[in-house]
Amino acid sequence: MTSPDENLFGMRLRALRERSGKSRAVLAGLVGRSPDWVKHLETGRIMQPRLPMLIHLAEALDVDDLSDLTGTPGIPLSSTTKAAVTGTDVVTAALLKPITSAYHAIPVAELVGRVDMAWQTWHRTSTERTAIAGVLPDLVAVARATVLAANGLDQRRARVELARVYHLVQLLNAYQPAEQLSWLSADRAFSAAQEADDPVAVAIAAWYYAHLYRSSGQTDLAVDVLTDALGQLEPGELPDTRAVWGQVHLGLALAHAKAGRAGAAWRHWDTAADVARSLGSTYHHPWLMYGVTAVDIYRVTIETDLARFGEAEQAAKKVALRTLPSHTRRAFFLIEQARQRRSQKDDVGVLYHLAKALRESHDTTKHHPVARAAVAELVDRPGVVGEDARELALVIGLGGDGGYVG
Repeated sequence: MTSPDENLFGMRLRALRERSGKSRAVLAGLVGRSPDWVKHLETGRIMQPRLPMLIHLAEALDVDDLSDLTGTPGIPLSSTTKAAVTGTDVVTAALLKPITSAYHAIPVAELVGRVDMAWQTWHRTSTERTAIAGVLPDLVAVARATVLAANGLDQRRARVELARVYHLVQLLNAYQPAEQLSWLSADRAFSAAQEADDPVAVAIAAWYYAHLYRSSGQTDLAVDVLTDALGQLEPGELPDTRAVWGQVHLGLALAHAKAGRAGAAWRHWDTAADVARSLGSTYHHPWLMYGVTAVDIYRVTIETDLARFGEAEQAAKKVALRTLPSHTRRAFFLIEQARQRRSQKDDVGVLYHLAKALRESHDTTKHHPVARAAVAELVDRPGVVGEDARELALVIGLGGDGGYVG
């Protein structure tokens, strides 16, 4: 056994695990090892693992920089798990620069139609990030100009639409190296919704803000922002308003599951599922995509986060995936199945589900950190698994100059 001074990796691992609220059993399940293996790492009985497992541990612990685990400087997890979308720099410029006379306000009804079309582009194409990157620069500028020019009720409506535009900016920036842009767009969306004095818009903005809190390991802040939004929101009679109410409960379920609080997670998931079923099996929110299928998909996420892999597999079989009218959401579900298979060390299952995800959405699969890390982990495997992984690595941009495939 190593001395305390020599076991800095184990000490860092334990501190990060405890910070994330995960037990040794849950962390072990998420990375496909035993609780004793985690204990032996933490106590120095076994040495620091190799890079693929370090990446796996970092993902499970919501660590953005591998140096937090290893103690060696400058090993951003994004170097393996994130890749920039072409055109994002132009969107960023539109986000940051002041409004000028080059952009003119448009009628609010026209703005609503343009934002609706942008969301349809996001859901209905298999290259949604590439497509939306070409639309957003002008849409960001026009929406901001319309808010400045409008008054009264029209200005409130325009602010709600501006928040919807910022949600798309956040989605575009998800899983990319410039993570701060996701936080900026989430903050601007939340501010626009608050200034509109619209509880539904605020609740939706809270849902997107909670995504960032969860992904950065700040699950309590995710719970706080969603709980505050829920306190301002009434379920209402309109289907789309009830859907948002259910979506907030779904966000709370995901946050509690990420923190390992199974009881709270399932209470909120049950509420979200009840709301979705009450809206009917064919209902999907027009751009949030909330409905029975989405709730069932997130059940797989919750089961996986709680390291209940058998239950996740059974839940996945019940998902009516083809009923969901969104390429990116269908790809997300298949990547979640790959994550579950990865935790069970089922290499063939990982590649099978990633290949299916790629057919649904090239962009979602290419940029999702779980997909990228899983492929990077498998490229050195012998035989057919390694061959298939190397082929997939080339397709998603991990080959050639990326350094993963010779």
